Amino acid sequence: MSKRKPHNLKARIDRSCRALLAANHVAVVNIDPSGRQGMINYKSLKSIAPGKIGKAVCEVPHRWTIYMSVLCIDARGDRYSKSVEIAPDGVYLSDHLEDVIEHCYTELRKAANQNQMVASGWIAIPEAMSLDEGHAARIFEAVGAWNQVKVDSCAA
Repeated sequence: MSKRKPHNLKARIDRSCRALLAANHVAVVNIDPSGRQGMINYKSLKSIAPGKIGKAVCEVPHRWTIYMSVLCIDARGDRYSKSVEIAPDGVYLSDHLEDVIEHCYTELRKAANQNQMVASGWIAIPEAMSLDEGHAARIFEAVGAWNQVKVDSCAA
């Protein structure tokens, strides 16, 4: 008769936290130049208050999908965005994603037309899924990314 695996409380807590995040469709959103960061339900587009869900995001490693975008307005007044989606291999704590996000985010911002840039931001989802451009645009609209002061490249 084979022995059962011993009870692993940490693995059980991790599974329960991931299930909580998946059930609430949690995404972490950051927008610049205001520097606003928060959590949002990416399906209902409603803000999520920090608490147990915030702890589940920060204290448990996840497979992350990160959607970065630069929001611009062209000379005719039409909105457009330049975006890139990355999915780092492996399972990471949210604190360990900072270097990956910062590198790709600054490269994307440099590649954009600085005269037309209104805002920029990223959406980090703690699960392996892909966002389409329309869905990401609705998330950025819900958090007010388009209603920010235009980025001033001369300010120090």
